[in-house]
Amino acid sequence: MRVLLVALAAPVAGFAYGARAHSLDDVDAMLQSDEKYFQQIDKPAPDFTLRTADGRVVRTADLRGKVVVLHFIYTSCPDVCPLHAEKIADVQNMVNGTPMKNQVIFVSITTDPKKDTPDVLHSYGSAHGLDPVNWLFLTTTEDQPEDATRRLAEAFGHKFTLTDDGYQMHGIVTHVIDKEGRWRANFHGLDFASVNLVTFVNALTNNVERPHHEQETGWWAKIKDMF
Repeated sequence: MRVLLVALAAPVAGFAYGARAHSLDDVDAMLQSDEKYFQQIDKPAPDFTLRTADGRVVRTADLRGKVVVLHFIYTSCPDVCPLHAEKIADVQNMVNGTPMKNQVIFVSITTDPKKDTPDVLHSYGSAHGLDPVNWLFLTTTEDQPEDATRRLAEAFGHKFTLTDDGYQMHGIVTHVIDKEGRWRANFHGLDFASVNLVTFVNALTNNVERPHHEQETGWWAKIKDMF
């Protein structure tokens, strides 16, 4: 699969600057062509109220102003979840080598809060290379039902099958939410090119797009189109 030319032409620490020449529409078009695991979306992200291993409550609104890269895992998963966490760590490492570091937050949400205790949550990130400087691992609050995060995952489009041996069968998707809290993309599976996700995140951090809620029409739009 062909990846974006900008990624091939510059080192990770510098490619973000090259990507600034592209609007989000440009990046969307390139990814639609070059990244078969990319899905464009534009709608409000599902709201949530969850907590960290330290008991700090985190609400969707608390993440506004940052681009959010979010995924669902459970720590006793024997196969794809650890691989997904390491894929996200790879993306995080690329992002954190650029000025985007303070504008992006990575969020993992457990779908098995009963087994994923605070101690388990604390140790998972370091075991898979995730940097706590801009990474959160979230679980249910004390007053929420045990399936609350699974229902949240379903709101993001996941389907679950619980097996007799306690495993959860579900899809692997990385969700991207913009600074205004809108769900902007999915990257499906584990085979997408990490640099393509970073390029998409870069476009969102630079806000180089016409606001999605503004459709310019009429004489003023026609005048602007002349320049």
